[in-house]
Formats: sequence, C-alpha cells, structure tokens
Amino acid sequence: IQRHRQHRSEMKKSTLLLFIACLCLASACTNFLITKGASEDGSNMITYAADSHTLYGALYHYPRGRHAPGSMRQIHDWDTGKYLGEIPEAEETYNVIGNMNEFQVAIGETTYGGRHELEHQPGAIMDYGSLIWVSLQRSKTAREAIHWIDTLSQRYGYYSEGESFSIMDKNEVWIMEIIGKGAFEKGAVWVARRVPDGYVCAHANQARIQTFPLNDPENCMYSPDVISFARKRGYFSGPDAEFSFSDTYYPVGFEGARGCEVRAWSFFNRVSRGMDRYLNYVQGYNLTNRMPLWVRPTHKISVNQTMNLMRDHLEGTWFDFRKDVGAQAYEMPYRWRPLTWTHQGRKYVNERSTATQQTGWSFVAQARSWLPDQIGALLWFGVDDTASTVYAPMYAAMNEVPQSWSTSSGKIMEFSFHSAFWVFNMVTNFAYQRYSLIHPEIEVKIAEYENKFFELVRQEDQHAAELHRWNPAQAIRDVTEFSVTQGERLTKGWLEFWKYLFMKYMDGNVKTPNPGHQNPHVQWPGYPKATYDRIVAETGDHYLVH
Repeated sequence: IQRHRQHRSEMKKSTLLLFIACLCLASACTNFLITKGASEDGSNMITYAADSHTLYGALYHYPRGRHAPGSMRQIHDWDTGKYLGEIPEAEETYNVIGNMNEFQVAIGETTYGGRHELEHQPGAIMDYGSLIWVSLQRSKTAREAIHWIDTLSQRYGYYSEGESFSIMDKNEVWIMEIIGKGAFEKGAVWVARRVPDGYVCAHANQARIQTFPLNDPENCMYSPDVISFARKRGYFSGPDAEFSFSDTYYPVGFEGARGCEVRAWSFFNRVSRGMDRYLNYVQGYNLTNRMPLWVRPTHKISVNQTMNLMRDHLEGTWFDFRKDVGAQAYEMPYRWRPLTWTHQGRKYVNERSTATQQTGWSFVAQARSWLPDQIGALLWFGVDDTASTVYAPMYAAMNEVPQSWSTSSGKIMEFSFHSAFWVFNMVTNFAYQRYSLIHPEIEVKIAEYENKFFELVRQEDQHAAELHRWNPAQAIRDVTEFSVTQGERLTKGWLEFWKYLFMKYMDGNVKTPNPGHQNPHVQWPGYPKATYDRIVAETGDHYLVH
C-alpha cells in the first residue's frame, strides 16, 4: 500500500512538472525591471514583450473619464475576447496609453501558469489583462495598483493562470506574483516584493519569488492566506519562514529553467558579474541552484541599453544558437515553433531568447520623477520582433494615438500597408531569409531612428515641462501632437525602408546603385563558407565538377 501511494504521488508530481513545462514553452513574455538607482538618468524602468502568435500589435488607449454613479464596466478576457461579466466603474478613471498611465504607473506581466488544479475558477470575472488596465485606470502609485489587483481578484474572482507582474511608479519598482485558488475558493493568493533601489530584476514565464520577509510591509506585501491556503491544500507543511511561493505554486522544471529563467539570466549576465555560477541552473542541469531575485548591475543602465537588452538572442553565451543547422545558412537566431521536438524517441528543446518572432508589441516604460507626471510618463513602444523594432516615444498623457499604431489599424488576419504592425513584420520577415546579410542594415536604421528620438524627446521634455507650468491642458495637446507625428512618420519611413531592402536583396543577390548606367551593380554573395563545408560533408562528390 505504501509503495502504491508513493507511486501515485510520484505520478502526480510528474504530471504537474510536465504541465508547467509545456505551459512555460507555450507562454512567451519577458519583463526587465530597473530601479532609478540602477539607471543612467535616474528613471525607473520596466520592459515588457507581449509574445503571442495571435496578438495584433497595437497601442491601446483608455481616455481619462468621469462616470455616473451606478455605471458598470464590461470585462472581457484579454487573450480571447470572451465576455466574463461586469463590475462597477470607478467614479474617475485616468488616462492610459499602452501599459502606462498619466501618473507614471506602469504594469507588465509574464504568465507562468502554475498548478493545474488552480487554473480555473468558476464564475471568476477578472483576467490578468483586465486587472492590468483596470488597475492602471484607478492608480496613482504602484502600491495602489497592487491594492487594486488584490481587491478586484478577491471581490470578483481570479480568472487566469499564475502571473508575474512588474509594477512601477516614479519612486518604486515592484515584482508581484499571483495565482488563483481554483474551484476551491474565490480569489487569489499573492506576494509582492519591492526591488531594492540600485538593483535590477527580471521574470520570464517562471515564478521567481521564493522565501520572503513576513514582517516588512514597506518592502514586502502578501495576501494573508498565501501560506495557510498552501497548507490547506497540502502543498506545504514546514515553518512559515521557510515558505517559498515559487517552489510551492510553480516548482521549476527543466524547461522552466531552460526556456524561461534563461532569459532573466541573460539579462543579469549582461549587466552584472558572477552569473556563470548559475549556468548549470539555466541549462536545466541543476534545478536547486536558483538565481537571486535581483542583482546589482556593474554600471548604470541607459534607456538605449535597455532597448538593446530586449533584443537579446543569447549571443556569445553557451546557448548561442546561430551556428547549428537550425540557424540555416545565414545564422538566423530564431527557431520556428514548436519549441520542443522528438527524434528517435528522445525529446529535444530549442533555445528561447528574449527576442522572438511572435512578439505582438513591446515597450520600455520610463517613470521620471524630475518632471511633472504628465510629461515624465514616457512609453517607448514598438511592434513585432524586439530585435527589429524601433521604440517610438509615446507620452502616457497623450489623448490620442497614431492611427497606424491604433487598434483600428488592422487585425491579425487583415493585412494593411497603413498598419505599423504589418509594415514592421514585412521588414522583419524578409530579413529572416538571409539574416546575417540583411539584419545588420536593420540595426543601423534602428539606431538612426532611436538616436534621433532621444534628441527630440530631450527637446520636447523641456518645451512641454515649461508649457505645463502655466497651461497643463496645452502641454498635453503638445505631447500628443509630438507622439502622433513621430509614430506616423516612423510607419511611413519603415514602409520605404522595406521597399529599399526588397529591391536590394531580392532573388538572392545584392543590388546597389550604379549612377549613370541603366543597370545597377549586382553581387552574388552565395552562401557562407560553413554552409559549403556542410554541403560537401553531407553530399560528398555529388556536386563535384569533373
């Protein structure tokens, strides 16, 4: 009997680890959190790549508003659009652009899933997307946002799987992890930890908060039943001080380390020292060698570097996947889904980097305490693959968004040349064919745009802040015009860039202008030497000229 019980326990554990491993590889988002003491200009920053094969990349806008008593708000699941119910609307709601509001509060997320029996909560209304945008519309600080995520989840039920949230304002940066109680109870359990100033944090589809201080409300908050619920369900039986949220509600498995934690590790590895000691953990070989929740960087991190960190493909690390046959001839750092595959009865996994082909949109949000809130709240927003996007400056107080970036600009199955999402996808997907040949030109063009934007924002900040002193409404109109103009110019400019790349690289050759002649210069670059070496190794004398 004891042997039978042990076998059943091991089977349950194996099933859970298999479930969460598959979920980690199906989920696909990445967040970096940078405190003001770790940033070059003293701003708090969070990043978010919203990765989904069915997400249309658009910049959302929820206008500021006042609502009559008794007004109700419909709630739809962000992932599917399914109607979940309605909740009372707040008397006043704040302006939200993308994932940032006019008071410099920003929220990002990554889904980790967690225990499958906690996944579905009958009658629940609040999905994670609705929690983000409803909380942004009601919060002036990060702590208020945490309050609303908790309150709404407990009052109306938590509809989604386990989530990690990045939450910041102009003074603080927090990581919050939450999971529902399934059909057992209404609501959710959660822990939120404040990232110490001068440090950086990250999460990528794997719960990361382990043990946490139980009596430090200035730096750590949690639901009152986060431990007792685990005890009740039989997930935990030790002393409270040894309770680990991650190990209890989402035990890390091979793919959780290799496909998820590796993205946090790569970020830490590029900004701090000593991350080699955790290499065997993110390889999936030693799952007890967990990384710290945050690290202190060796240098101050600029907004430009933050953008480039979002473009990471694990280059130069043990995981660099640009050289094997999967990269094809031109060192393409992407692998088409699925991420796991089987060969002769053995299961294999492709690497998963921060930059990935299925990103719908991403951002770098800056909260700048030295400016008025409506000027300091700045969302650097991009669509499609982070490695090929341009982050355009969008002030979170603006009262409209560029048409080509709006939700009405297109759909995931409706193509439009007037859509930023589709225009950027045209450039990116064309470059995938011969990545090492074409993508360097994209990098140069990205730098041209973003360097220009940095200077334009510096000028606009100065102008709008001065204007805000005597006419805040005019300042908002000014930053709106600025952001809309830059967004529309970028879409048009990127379409012209696609035309240029297509003409230059079509048909496998490289064409360049030949002034004074009818025909351009034409080069036939062929394939890299490594590809020819592989062809000969695989085919022998089949192609040998006799």
